[in-house]
Amino acid sequence: MDTLSHAISSGVALPRSSSRSSPLLCHGFGSLNFRTRRTHTRSRVFAEIQRNQSIDFNDPDWKSKFQWNFEERFNIPHLTDVFPDASTIPSTFCLRMRTPVSEHFADGYPSDEEWHGYINNNDRVLLKVIHFSSPTSAGAECIDPNCTWVEQWVHRAGPREKIYFKPEEVKAAIVTCGGLCPGLNDVIRHIVITLEIYGVKNIVGIPFGYRGFSDEGLAEMPLSRKVVQNIHLSGGSLLGVSRGGPPVSKIVDSLKERGINMLFVLGGNGTHAGANAIHDECRARKMRVAIVGVPKTIDNDILMMDKTFGFDTAVEEAQRAINSAYIEAHSAYHGIGIVKLMGRSSGFIAMHASLASGQVDICLIPEVHFNLHGPHGVLRHLKYLIETKGSAVVCVAEGAGQESFVPLNNMFVISRFSHSNFDLLQKTNATDASGNIVFGDIGVHIQQETKKYFREIGVPADVKYIDPTYMIRAVRANASDGILCTVLGQNAVHGAFAGYSGITVGICNTHYAYFPIPEVISHPREVDPNSRMWHRCLTSTGQPDFI
Repeated sequence: MDTLSHAISSGVALPRSSSRSSPLLCHGFGSLNFRTRRTHTRSRVFAEIQRNQSIDFNDPDWKSKFQWNFEERFNIPHLTDVFPDASTIPSTFCLRMRTPVSEHFADGYPSDEEWHGYINNNDRVLLKVIHFSSPTSAGAECIDPNCTWVEQWVHRAGPREKIYFKPEEVKAAIVTCGGLCPGLNDVIRHIVITLEIYGVKNIVGIPFGYRGFSDEGLAEMPLSRKVVQNIHLSGGSLLGVSRGGPPVSKIVDSLKERGINMLFVLGGNGTHAGANAIHDECRARKMRVAIVGVPKTIDNDILMMDKTFGFDTAVEEAQRAINSAYIEAHSAYHGIGIVKLMGRSSGFIAMHASLASGQVDICLIPEVHFNLHGPHGVLRHLKYLIETKGSAVVCVAEGAGQESFVPLNNMFVISRFSHSNFDLLQKTNATDASGNIVFGDIGVHIQQETKKYFREIGVPADVKYIDPTYMIRAVRANASDGILCTVLGQNAVHGAFAGYSGITVGICNTHYAYFPIPEVISHPREVDPNSRMWHRCLTSTGQPDFI
């Protein structure tokens, strides 16, 4: 996953603390802090309030004030914020009329008020659907100590009846940043197809991420339905990917020089931080440009979204590695199979893959601390499994057992509780091009420690290690992700034509919605150790606490 530090390394400005900031407060509703993972049986209690402010729960109007603040934060930016007199035209997107009657597309698709396929601007999607009765309920997310139900809504995605761009005047660009992820080509394909349905003929791809805006040796790629028709049949990105890039001012200069007035950005947290900075700079220059993001992170760690594209495919492909590890372990005398999966800050892939396979005995994720050694450590449990089952399979996320720094607004904070027993690998100050801290290889470390442990106790063990990371990233999207990518691509275009900018599109409670970028990039979404899903994983593996 590329993080906000991408913006730092590339000179892109980070979103500043404002009324949109919504940091988490500790369980006691005190000063700004992060909840720790040391006691993972404690329920989560969220306080979604302005930074460095508290809610006065003695105020009889606190609930309405909270809702007002929430609505202010989630009010998505629109072109009319800068251009209040911006005119509209009837939407050129109407599935009843597919063939233009003239070359002027804005007049070629007559408005069909009888077609009920448009989304009202006031449609909303409920952010949370469970009314928790107690903060001690599994997975509880509460605003106040009494777990008061407060409705929180986000904007529904989809085509609007009135649009703010004439298709014949649009030059749209698509850029893919960060690392590879299954489904990138699917999203590109459906952005292009939907743009053409609106009537846009000038569509280009920016090669190799943000650097494509500044590298004179990288020419933009003309895109059309004919070009993208079959790209979803293979993995990777038609446009290529890279990390880092030029300063935001140069990117906006390039947009202006090229005449681009719609930019679709596919990437993770850091890429979205860059997109938000581009949006802010375009506003400052009073440029009539729509910047729309599509979250791309295989780790499934974007806030408020059910899932991100590529995640289902990653879980499915991880099954192959886990099954291979199981066969190797089961076929050997005292066999132990270790599989390392992606997940720098969040263990969603490891957790879901362990649940889906039914073959994993130990699942280790970044959000839950564990000891390798000691009477309650992982190695002692492996010894028990060898004695009772004859073999064992371990699934570990890449960020497990390591302290990491994640961005929160304008500062980096420690994501997990710092304790020497739980930081299994030596820290490094090295970072990649996106500014991510370079982790040690936890999979190799566990493999080596396992071999050493069994050698020291005089018990033979056949340890096999599998790291399928790049094999998983490079495959094409499966059917589930293919559908998600299709709808995300379509809704990104709908959002741009509706005049929204500085937004990203995602699925929330099975419905598609638009979110203001700052609200989804403040920090990575993480597995709640008291959630029902993690409890289900523990039930499946049968593992104890390793503390």
